[in-house]
Amino acid sequence: MDRTLKAFSLILSYPTRELQHAMSEIGGVLASDTRLTAAARRALRPLVEELAGRDIYDLEEQFVLLFDRSRTLSLNLFEHVHGESRDRGGAMVSLVETYRDGGFDPVTSELPDHLPVLLEFLSTRPFAEAQDTLADAAHIFEALNARLVRRESPYGAVFACLLQLAGATADRESVAEMLAQPDDDPADLEALDEVWEESEVLFGPDPNAGCPQMRDMLARMDVPVNAPPNLAAK
Repeated sequence: MDRTLKAFSLILSYPTRELQHAMSEIGGVLASDTRLTAAARRALRPLVEELAGRDIYDLEEQFVLLFDRSRTLSLNLFEHVHGESRDRGGAMVSLVETYRDGGFDPVTSELPDHLPVLLEFLSTRPFAEAQDTLADAAHIFEALNARLVRRESPYGAVFACLLQLAGATADRESVAEMLAQPDDDPADLEALDEVWEESEVLFGPDPNAGCPQMRDMLARMDVPVNAPPNLAAK
């Protein structure tokens, strides 16, 4: 079990009080991984501290504005590769088959290419195999890091670390192509609605899916779960 990949999977999931209670343990896992440079581990501290101590409702709002209302920051990786083309469906089917072959059955209604889901799967695989998959997404990580740094978001440090773990150099042409796309304005709800209505994606997050998924992931990571009776749900 690769605890670092699992930690990043949790950090990139929708914020909950369960996650906040576990951040001390998660931060310790990340701080001790020498595959990451000392500078990269230091860069993670602001996000770890923010997730641990900031008001949960502020964290939820921030997450939605960044990753749910912006297609250019989408955590669904095939969004950046295939958009809404038919190729995305075929890639999704192949990914689901890969999960099944690996005995992985994620307890979530998120799409299979959702990065936290992929990282949870990769945490169960030999690191060489996980590294190859991360390397395939290196240009996405580079572009997302650049966009998040531009927005002064501490989440950018996660993607910089994933790029390090990938052990690959991102293709400059692919990164430039991604960054050439204009950033979504999360405050322009009308424009965002028009963008999302162009696609016919019929599945989305279950309002209650985040909590059981988080509980299961934390349990496998051997992190104690102290869930309050009224958990925040996406």
